[in-house]
Amino acid sequence: MTPGDLVLTPRGIRFLGKTFPCSIGKGGLSNAKREGDGATPTGYHRIVGMLYRPDRIVQPNFWALPIGPQDLWSDDVSDSHYNHMVPAPYAFSHERLRRSDPLYDLVLLTDWNWPNAVPGQGSAIFVHQWRRPGYPTEGCVAFRRDHLHWIAGRITLGTRLIIPEV
Repeated sequence: MTPGDLVLTPRGIRFLGKTFPCSIGKGGLSNAKREGDGATPTGYHRIVGMLYRPDRIVQPNFWALPIGPQDLWSDDVSDSHYNHMVPAPYAFSHERLRRSDPLYDLVLLTDWNWPNAVPGQGSAIFVHQWRRPGYPTEGCVAFRRDHLHWIAGRITLGTRLIIPEV
C-alpha cells in the first residue's frame, strides 16, 4: 500500500495521510459480491473514470467527463452492456446517472466487474457523495461532499481503492 491508495480502515478511508469518514454498502463487505446484495466488494479496485454534473459543479479534475441528460448505467444481467454506461432511451434495467439529488454530482468509477462484466457479479460500484453520515449505500463507497471533492482533485486514473477482505 502507498499513501496514494484509498484504503478502507475501521475509521474510514485513508488517503494521502488523511482519514475520511465514509459509508459502505448496506450488506457490509463481501468477498463474493452478487448483483443486488447491497454489499461492498473486497479487493483491490482501480479508479477508471470520473464523471461530474457540469450544470452543478466545476470540472473536478482535467480527466473528468460530464454526465449528460441521457447517460445511464446498465444493471441488467441479461444485457450485453451490463455494468457499462449506456445512452437513453434504454430498454434494459438501468440506473440514471443524472439524478435529481446530489449523490451523483461527482462519481468515481471503479473497475469492479468492468470492462468484461460477468453477469450477476455486481454493477455500478462507484465512489460518490453520501446521503448523510452513516447512511449505507447499495454497495458503493460514499463520502461527505467536500471530502469527495478534495479526493477527486488529487487522485489519478488507476488510483487503487483497497477494501480489505473480511
